[in-house]
Amino acid sequence: MNGDDWLAARFESHRGHLRAVAYRMLGSLSEAEDAVQESWLRLSRVEADEIENLGAWLTTVVSRVCLDLLRSRRSRGEEPVGLSDRVREADESVDDPEQEALLVESVGRAMLVVLDRLAPAERLAFVLHDLFAVPFDQIAPIVERTPVTTKKLASRARQRVRGASPLPGAELTQHRQVVEAFLTASRGGDLRALLTVLAPDVVRRADPALLPPGAPVVVHGAAAVARETMVLGRRARYAEPALINGAVGIVVAPHGRLLLVLTVEVRANQVTAYEVIADPDRLPRLTLALLPD
Repeated sequence: MNGDDWLAARFESHRGHLRAVAYRMLGSLSEAEDAVQESWLRLSRVEADEIENLGAWLTTVVSRVCLDLLRSRRSRGEEPVGLSDRVREADESVDDPEQEALLVESVGRAMLVVLDRLAPAERLAFVLHDLFAVPFDQIAPIVERTPVTTKKLASRARQRVRGASPLPGAELTQHRQVVEAFLTASRGGDLRALLTVLAPDVVRRADPALLPPGAPVVVHGAAAVARETMVLGRRARYAEPALINGAVGIVVAPHGRLLLVLTVEVRANQVTAYEVIADPDRLPRLTLALLPD
């Protein structure tokens, strides 16, 4: 094996870890692959024999590449996209089984949605320390902070990711079970199960732009709401419970990109109301966090 083959083999042994780090940093499989490839290019331009800890060196490099990409996103800003365009784009891009499997099995949609709301340095500090156990003194040079300040970045991010709820623990667990039952019935197209979990006088509200022409903004009654909920069908596969403004709700995030949110009201072990929010002006005003384990 020549020198190039030896170096390539060593790099490949770290590729899976680097992809995992970059994916959590960027929330995009294609961008994560680009960041990993850039780390290989940078490795090929240095004297690898002089690198004492290749794994740590590569993690630092890919983290810096990701941080640059995150900051570039912030500086560019996001062009406003109409709701109908966002829904169409999401529906056209949900058939990548590799990315969907990665989301479900290793990261979680709610996690990616919440991470996407962090500032770049906060996201990097949290991902490296809390998810990959990288010490703060190794993270600090990447974000150009002291270890103490870096620890504060991770702490702020952790508070936002984990969130808090005014509900007592037992009540929060109960609400979560009801919402998960609602999601399970929606995913399976189980009308009978939906009618069980919906209160007889349940109310469904939705952003008008999300609805088909002529569909009512407000629907009353379990039978009518259950039929409407069946329309969620395909997108229910990309839904996951989360804390929405401190209560149990649902994020729908194909490829980990937030498309819409359902705020859910629960009483007496049934859903009494829910609202489907997809307006790009409303979504950023919602406080999103992970449900406690």
